[in-house]
Amino acid sequence: MTLRIDISGLSAERLRFAASPLAELTAMLHVLAEPGHHPGFAGWAADVWAGLRPEVAERLREAEFLWRSSQADFLLPARPRPTLAEELDDVDRIDDEAYVTAALVTTCGGGRVPVAAPSPLTDAAARERALDVAQARGPRQEAFAERLLADPGAVRARVRGTLERCAEAFFDAAWAEVAVSLATDLRTKNDLLRRQGAGAALAAVSGAVALSSDGDCIVVDKLQDKATAAHGAAVTFVPSVFGSPHLTVVHAPGWRPVVQYPVGEPSPAPPVSLDTVALRLEALSHPVRLRLLRTLARGPHTTGELAHTWELSAPEVSRHLTVLRRAGLLTARRQGRYVRHTLDLPGLTALGTDLLAAVLR
Repeated sequence: MTLRIDISGLSAERLRFAASPLAELTAMLHVLAEPGHHPGFAGWAADVWAGLRPEVAERLREAEFLWRSSQADFLLPARPRPTLAEELDDVDRIDDEAYVTAALVTTCGGGRVPVAAPSPLTDAAARERALDVAQARGPRQEAFAERLLADPGAVRARVRGTLERCAEAFFDAAWAEVAVSLATDLRTKNDLLRRQGAGAALAAVSGAVALSSDGDCIVVDKLQDKATAAHGAAVTFVPSVFGSPHLTVVHAPGWRPVVQYPVGEPSPAPPVSLDTVALRLEALSHPVRLRLLRTLARGPHTTGELAHTWELSAPEVSRHLTVLRRAGLLTARRQGRYVRHTLDLPGLTALGTDLLAAVLR
């Protein structure tokens, strides 16, 4: 499953690497809303919540779905600016229909509204659908959606005011601390882009991001098969300290593609693809394969030994072992006439972590 960004026909400057204060603030807000996704920042989140004035905390909760399960597209700028105020000014220039549509997207990777879809600001049926979805999500979101559709200007001003209060309360201090890491990452990426090209720069972004063999497409390992296009504009890559482990992509129709990627450790382990995780889960879903794994957990066995233990035919056992081996859960080693199969314990142990990383990505 992949998201494909068409960059065919673009100039050599088709990739842009730049830091965004607004995107990093959005990542911080997500950490505050979902600290379980970011155990490394749990202490920071607890300290921030403890220090927030009640009025600011309440304003964060009333609009948290803008950054909780997914980020509203206007919070990840395609043209990053040096300051948060400048980026908020750019958001103010977005027309109401685009802003409202982005604000009403509430599910991770889904629910994107086609460009030609009726606007809930002008179409009664679209408005009712939006309110029905908001109601199903909870009373806070329903109230926010009702206010947004009734008076988008007032809600937009309130959201901006909330973000400005966040800057005063915690963002400015946190931004000063992460700025060096972001600048260092940007120097590395831009140097790779200049010296070795787009493929090397993308590989350094994440093992989940790659350039297609023909160089016309950026391929991102995500939960759904999607496609978008740069439409003559550069694809913007925004580093994030607080965004780890998420790899967030703006890909809705009408929006320029933006990829917010986590600033990694010096030698990060390459992420396991979602296809690999799915293959392993499928391999483990069969009761016979689970029984075979329980036996192999006690030590190496041949196909014949496994067939005898579980009263199965050798061809049947062989088929199941092939599935497990393709999923990377077994290793096989020949010893004379026999091939002994061994459980890959690290691979099985890492499945939980790999699954979580793939889902959060």
